[in-house]
Order: sequence, then C-alpha cells, then structure tokens
Amino acid sequence: MTAYADLPPIEFAFPGPLRDRLVAAVLSGAKTTTTAVLADYEAAGDPLPVAGERMVIVDSAGRPVGVLEVTDVRVLRLADVDLRHALDEGEGFTSVAEWRSGHEEFWHGPQMREAVGDPHFTVDDDTPVVAERFRLVTRLPLP
Repeated sequence: MTAYADLPPIEFAFPGPLRDRLVAAVLSGAKTTTTAVLADYEAAGDPLPVAGERMVIVDSAGRPVGVLEVTDVRVLRLADVDLRHALDEGEGFTSVAEWRSGHEEFWHGPQMREAVGDPHFTVDDDTPVVAERFRLVTRLPLP
C-alpha cells in the first residue's frame, strides 16, 4: 500500500485537455489556488476541503500524479474573488474579469450543468464559490 492510497482524490475540471493543463500547472508550481462553485459540492454530496487536508492529484487517465495540502478554504460570493486568487490559479489570467470569463465559460458548459443537475445552471455575482489555496507536497512517479 502506498502512502497516499487513503487520501481523497482531487480532480481539476473534467478529464481532457483542460484537466491536463491544470494538473501540469499544479505540478510546475504555477497553480496554487482553485475555485469551484459550491453547487458542485452540494450536488455530489462532497464535504468541503479543510485546511491541513491532503489530497492526491488525479490526471485525465485516472493516475495519481501528486499530493497537495490544502492551506486555506473560503466560501465567498463570486463577485468577491480577488486578483491574488485569480493570478494564483496559474492559468495566465491577468485580471479578475479575465479569470471570471474563463471560469464562467467552464461553469456554463454542458459537463458542469450535468454535474450540478441543472441544464440551465448559470452563475452571477452572488453565486457562492469555494476558493481553495494549496501547496504541492510531492510529485508522484508515473507507473
């Protein structure tokens, strides 16, 4: 049994090119924050992460590729996400508006609407989001 076998997984986005880019950004150290809509946690019945919790990063192929440790979790209105958080997402955003536009495109997509169980799901300034900060603890060797 591996040291990370009992850790819960963290899956960035959905399997595919976006997840691959996000995982690569985490593994490079460029990505130290992430944001999810609270509705996604609620629909899945998943608990919110807590500071100090460790999770195993899963790539698009379902392989464990790293371990991260949550350092901060905030639930806030979408309109209250700040520039530091947006920049630390490591996706090349240069403003909160640019960050929000990219996230709205994802959150309004068919996979997210299916995940939250609402074919018309949209976000606005008052939508609760989960703003998470983390650090990479270790990279795992690929099998």
